[in-house]
Amino acid sequence: MQTLKKNDNIDFYFMKKYKIIILLIVFHFLINGNTVLAQTAMISPADRKTESLNGQWNAIIDPTNTGEWRKFWEEKKPEKKTDFSEYSFEGSLVLNVPADFNSQLSELNYYEGIVWYKKTFTYPVKNGKRLFLHFGAVNYKADVYLNGKLLGSHEGGFTPFQFEITNLVNASENSVVVRVNSKRLKDGIPGEGYDWFNYGGITREVTIIETPMSFIEDYSIQLKKNSNNEVLGWVKVTGATGVQKIKVSIPELNLNYTTKTDVNGYAVVQFKSNFTLWSPENPTLYKIIISSESDSVTDQIGFRNIEVKGAKIVLNGKPIFIKAINFHEEMPLRGAKAYSEEDALLLLNWAKELGCNLVRLAHYPHSEHTVRLAEKMGVMVWEELPIYQHIEFSAVGVEQKMDLMLKEMIKRDKNRCGIIVWSLSNETYQFTENRDNALIKLSKQCKILDPTRLTTTVICTQGYTNNEFNVWDPLYNYFDVISINEYLGWYTPWQGLPKETKWKLVNSNKPVIISEFGGEALYGNTAEPKDAASSWNESYQEQIYKDQIEMFATVPNLAGVCPWILCDFRSLSRLHPVYQKGWNRKGLLSDKGEKKKAWYVLKAYYENENNNIENKK
Repeated sequence: MQTLKKNDNIDFYFMKKYKIIILLIVFHFLINGNTVLAQTAMISPADRKTESLNGQWNAIIDPTNTGEWRKFWEEKKPEKKTDFSEYSFEGSLVLNVPADFNSQLSELNYYEGIVWYKKTFTYPVKNGKRLFLHFGAVNYKADVYLNGKLLGSHEGGFTPFQFEITNLVNASENSVVVRVNSKRLKDGIPGEGYDWFNYGGITREVTIIETPMSFIEDYSIQLKKNSNNEVLGWVKVTGATGVQKIKVSIPELNLNYTTKTDVNGYAVVQFKSNFTLWSPENPTLYKIIISSESDSVTDQIGFRNIEVKGAKIVLNGKPIFIKAINFHEEMPLRGAKAYSEEDALLLLNWAKELGCNLVRLAHYPHSEHTVRLAEKMGVMVWEELPIYQHIEFSAVGVEQKMDLMLKEMIKRDKNRCGIIVWSLSNETYQFTENRDNALIKLSKQCKILDPTRLTTTVICTQGYTNNEFNVWDPLYNYFDVISINEYLGWYTPWQGLPKETKWKLVNSNKPVIISEFGGEALYGNTAEPKDAASSWNESYQEQIYKDQIEMFATVPNLAGVCPWILCDFRSLSRLHPVYQKGWNRKGLLSDKGEKKKAWYVLKAYYENENNNIENKK
């Protein structure tokens, strides 16, 4: 068996990981005083012993942050006849979890601010067991209290976090109180301005996870970079007092691999097998059982190799053309945050019907339901951090927030073979102070955390003069794929014939993806003139797609396209009283799921690309 080499990057998990965590904690303490950070969530919570805290939670709407100085988490009750309290969770409104709060009550529709949540539960206290309170996501800031005591805080609306509550749970009733603040922050990620709806609340599942005292906290079981048959990964055991025996089993392959942890609980995993490789045409997943001396976790994991060769994106040794679609984590049929497996299935089925082999999860990590279902359905995934447009890269603490969000995203999803690209930002601007420095550092950090996947950053500031694109931004040099957002025919008029478009690339050796294009149209609208953007006519949007497809033939190194967007979605900045009414209408589907004319244009293009690929074989 091949031995582990220094350049395999596994040393990060033994050395650098601890340094980064310590630096983050120290920095956060210096800035926020006594604030306690949430723990980065353990991997694969659904594959462990859990108890759900989903359902109805009592809630208090608190626009003025009264609960902070009245200490709502203490839940004080009147004791003497002269005592009274100006708040109470008893008799308060009730909100569903998981879900956004905006769509549950009309008076909260456009609310951005503080809502306090409360849930009571009982859990049998067991000797020799550890308990963790796990949140799939809370948007945007969360302060979590258990039985009147602060567990800690988390910032970021789209990644999981947890708290250990082993010695804090009572044998009788327990109370969890969460202060959720969805208010936009200038130094937040995303910042104050973004073109999607700011759904606040406890938007993903809440569970209690029970583990042994020593348990498998994390693992990476994926193919080594550029290999189709060799796994190079690791297992991390927490709470062990000495060296532990680790076993990785794949029953279907009759594979039983054993290794041992070091004194820090890390075990290198390295073995070969004759895998059936995962692909959109054959999305093979294997049952993987990872065992320590006291714990066991079962997962469904696929194996594939994704790389860039010259200007091609190559999957399992064969060039692949990306036929993609963007979508937000929103269920347009009810104008609410998508959160369930059923929601994810509907969105992914629409993408499959369109002919897509990849979905871009705009512009933040979506739920595990979406990522895991996509993998099972043979849909590749582009996952993205919410580093969007006017991020305050030079503000104190922003780089640290970026690092932590990257770590949380990769930790959750690194074993999902369907994910082929990490996107670290969208539509940032070089004139923003510290942008280049911050994103270059983040790109390097991403490659340390996960050297096996592609990376990209999406930019929209290319020049366009005399029907020529000048894709000039040097930031592209630090990423594997050049991703371009361009809206010719909508925000920018054509300056010549689409088929005569010219291109100048800052780096001519990288694959190019047109990551956004399109225009707005109201479903069913046939207003005249059909050739005017101001008509919001379906025919105008349809022509944009026809022109774009004609232009694609001119794009050097074109490796894929990803139009904006699958469905109309809610946005506070879309204010036209007749055609938009608070919705971005660039969807190929309406907010009712109705197909616009442009849908059929793109579907035909993707079907033709399938034929082209078949003819080349």
